[in-house]
Amino acid sequence: MRLLITFFRGTPFLVENGMDTQNITLSIPKEILINVKVIGARRQRSVSGLLTEMLERLVQQEREYGRAKSRHLRWLENGHDLGTRGKIAVKRDQLDERSR
Repeated sequence: MRLLITFFRGTPFLVENGMDTQNITLSIPKEILINVKVIGARRQRSVSGLLTEMLERLVQQEREYGRAKSRHLRWLENGHDLGTRGKIAVKRDQLDERSR
């Protein structure tokens, strides 16, 4: 685990981070950046910390979606008894008569 010290308006914040970090350049509209800085100040978080948190959530959601998709595809491939025990008691023409 790495401990990082990040500064927000001259105030140091200690951040625990288990991963190596990489700096990036980000271009966003100035109005959004101003609002993000205000949110960060209220939460005592840096813009970088807020973005990291949001991106971590996005990655986690994608992983969970992938696992759920795989689980459901396996369920569909295996098939399941829906109470008919594999036998259809009604013929197609009987179903057609019911829908009229």
